[in-house]
Amino acid sequence: MSDVKLFKIDSNQVRELPGDALQVERSLQLLFEANLEPLLGIRFLASEHSTGPVHGGRIDTLGLDEDDCPVILEFKRAVNENVINQGLFYLDWLLDHRKEFQWLVMEKLGAEIAGNVDWSAPRLICIAGDFTRYDQHAVKQIARNIELIRYRRFDSELLMLELVHAPKQSSRPTTTTSSPSEPAPRSPPAEEGHDDPYLSSRIDYKLARADAELRDLFEAVRQYLIGLGDDVQVKQLKNYIAFKRLKNFTCAEIYPQVRVVTLYLRLDPTSIELEEGFSRDVTRIGHFGTGNLELSLKNMDDFARAQPLLRRAYEGS
Repeated sequence: MSDVKLFKIDSNQVRELPGDALQVERSLQLLFEANLEPLLGIRFLASEHSTGPVHGGRIDTLGLDEDDCPVILEFKRAVNENVINQGLFYLDWLLDHRKEFQWLVMEKLGAEIAGNVDWSAPRLICIAGDFTRYDQHAVKQIARNIELIRYRRFDSELLMLELVHAPKQSSRPTTTTSSPSEPAPRSPPAEEGHDDPYLSSRIDYKLARADAELRDLFEAVRQYLIGLGDDVQVKQLKNYIAFKRLKNFTCAEIYPQVRVVTLYLRLDPTSIELEEGFSRDVTRIGHFGTGNLELSLKNMDDFARAQPLLRRAYEGS
């Protein structure tokens, strides 16, 4: 079981709050579904979604994350339940029924969001009171985007989530399962001069076009963000790279033509003093990625100025 303990300080007295991690009840699943965005940055789509008479199963919860990637959430209701294998079965079903999922997104969130569903990194999140060492070993051997989240309740008002396992690098799968009746997802639209089939996304293309100094700056930012903690995940998407814990805390883009690395941080822009040419509030400005504070890095000096803000975004995520 998790060895996390929670204490309440009252004057000079410390009292341990009793915690429990019982089998996941339906009420806890409903609590998660009603609060997916504040808890995990995921928009709720469906509960107990049927996979049809052929597959004969029900996906506990379906959602769409902040990067517009599909998410399956499975709740482990018993210690001996093999929720990982079950979740992988549903993940393959989802990849084989993309159109059905996109219709669901259109009904719940609208046509524009449905048209932007990103199939590059679908996620499976398994939630349980605890995981065995066999569960944790198994997910390390599987090259899929699987996350294990342990929960624990303290008293009646506190809920703790602990990220037990997440893939360090989440990016475009090399192969995907698709139905003969459903075409595989289309590649990103070609840009001028983009004729290399091995550059599978716009971010790859832009990195390839950047000069050595700009690539070094981008790599320095990437290594710094990864080094903030063992729980940092890197998720490469078509237009940007997301750095996340339970939720994104920084998204990075690169623009070789104007020689700038652009970062979007999950920070309140009103909490810092904005500097023209370096930081700005993009709360009401459309952009790829998540985060309302934009930073523009042109050199290593800008990167040094950005580091305290990057750490704040990480610690607050």
